This record gives sequence, structure tokens and C-alpha cells, in this order.
Amino acid sequence: MKVLLYFEAESLIKTSGIGRAFDHQKRALSSAGVEYTTDPWDDDYDILHINTVYFNSESIISHARKLGKKVIYHAHSTEQDFKNSFVFSNLMSPIWRRTLVNLYSKADALITPTPYSRMLIREYGIRLPIYPVSNGVDLSLYGPDEEKKKSFQKYFHLSDNDKVVLGVGLPFERKGIHDFVKVAEMLPEYQFIWFGEINMMGVPARINEIIENHPSNCRFPGYVKGPIIQGAYQGADVFFFPSYEETEGIVVLEALAGGQQVIVRDIGVFEPWLKNGRSCYKGISNGEFVNLIRGCIEHTLPSTAAEGYRIAKKRSIETVGRQLKRVYEAVLEGRILEDAELEALSEEGQ
Repeated sequence: MKVLLYFEAESLIKTSGIGRAFDHQKRALSSAGVEYTTDPWDDDYDILHINTVYFNSESIISHARKLGKKVIYHAHSTEQDFKNSFVFSNLMSPIWRRTLVNLYSKADALITPTPYSRMLIREYGIRLPIYPVSNGVDLSLYGPDEEKKKSFQKYFHLSDNDKVVLGVGLPFERKGIHDFVKVAEMLPEYQFIWFGEINMMGVPARINEIIENHPSNCRFPGYVKGPIIQGAYQGADVFFFPSYEETEGIVVLEALAGGQQVIVRDIGVFEPWLKNGRSCYKGISNGEFVNLIRGCIEHTLPSTAAEGYRIAKKRSIETVGRQLKRVYEAVLEGRILEDAELEALSEEGQ
């Protein structure tokens, strides 16, 4: 079995969640012993596993069909997570939805990161098999490492007494960046750091204004990779992710893998795998977030980090590799997998 992993315009979105998911796929397939190529001109494959919705999507699928190949579309995108991102994204979202339905419907099966995103795609009227497989997390990158923590502290000139609230994601309204800044204003005694950047010309003016006029205890260092952000996941006191819509949230998995105390918005994508008060804390309003952050930093709330790490372990790169391999086998054999079969693979090696 050989798989063509197709990802168009990688250089443009390699730092996005989809770009990170693609990198995880390659490592996951290697861990599972599945041969793959990323060369679209290589016709020696059995399954096209397509990740992106761009100009060449339809033609690469048509080419695969002419060769008699099976097609799996990785449904990273939904209409819901397209909204409140770029300029005019809300106006264009119905067109985006029709594009998704058209392309997704051309596959033999879909993979999507969570049961929640599968539910959304089902609501579009698509009746293909849809398998929830996490984007995964590389546990080895976020394990305890004092040198990485020191790199993070040195980069931001932090003392051991500084209390840090971490946020990660593209600076979109959908990600709740405006709430992150507002909560920082309400908690001036803590340091707030948000990693992530995009060409701000494509972002609404109100979001640019929020970032440019942020409070003094809030920092936007842009895109930072390697030991700095890996150390941040370990060295911060709280990971705060007030996103309004996700298909999974790789950064949440990374925070869990780093042993972070995680606080998220109470939205559908985190059900049922993240439990409020057990593996994270969930809130709705900025007032709630303020109380949760303060409670976690001042240790008046019980830590959920240990249970959160257990959740991350079930979504390791190795687990994703086993699940992708099983989906590929089912598609080649023309059979439909049950969720329980995929879930059982997440228990292996635990």
C-alpha cells in the first residue's frame, strides 16, 4: 500500500493548523510503516489522501480517478471555521461551503479531526463514510525540558516570579484574540503572550487595531518555533484558548502534551473528549475566564494537567499512524469502519 499525500501551496500555509497536520501525517505514516509520496507526478500509489481545497484540487482528484485510485479527502475545513477570519470571509462563507461540498463529495471517504467536525459535514448533506482521526501531537517535543523552559524565559526576559498566560493561533477574531486582550486588561498582574502571525492586510481593521493597541502586559511576538514555543508550553502557568470555532485545535493538544493547565471556551468541538474540571477548565464569558485564570495561577482550583496529558497521549503521532493505516485498509477493501475500531487503536501502547 502506498499513499500520495497531497498538499497544495504548502509554503503559504505551512504554519497554520492544516500545515502542521500535514507534517504530522507524514510522521504518523512513517511510524506505522505506511509508504507514502508527496510528489503529485508520482502515479505509483494506491490512495490519494488530499488535504487542501485549492485551485488544483479537482484536477488532482480527476487524475487519480482516471488511474483507478481511491480518494480520501481530509476535511480540515468547514464553513463554520472559515467565518470571522479574513476580510470578507463571512460574505464568502456560503460559496466556501458549496466548494467544500463539491470537492468532499468526490472522495471515497473523508477523514476529519473530531466527531464534532464530522457532525458539521454531515449537516452539509454528505453521506460518505467520515472517520474522526485526530491531527495528533508529537509528545516527544513537549516533554519536561528545563533548557527549553529557560530558552522561553530568556527570550521574553521573564523572571521566576512572573506569571504567564499563553495563547497560540492565527490572529483571527474567530480565535478569540480580542477576548485574550480584554482579559489581559482585566488581569494586569499577569503576563499574556500570544504566538502566531499572518499577513495583517487580510485581517479586519478592528483586529489590527486590537493588536496595535494592546495593554503593556500583553505581547505578540509573531510566529516563533522550536525550543522557544516548546518551552512556553512548559514554562507558562496557564494556556488560554478562547477560540469560538475549531475543527480540533492542535495547539490545545500541544498544551496538554506540555503538561499545561488548559482553559478553553466551552464550544462543541471539545465535547466529549475534554471534560470541564477534569482535563481542562471551560468558560464562556471574559469574567469567567478571569476567575479561571486567577484560580489556576493562585492554585485555588485543582490542577487538571495530569488528566490532560493522558488525553494528549491518546492522540499521539503513533496512534494517528495506526488509525490512518486502518482507514486506508478499509477504503481499499471497500468496507466501512466502526468508531469503536478506531478508538481501540488509541488504547494500544497506553
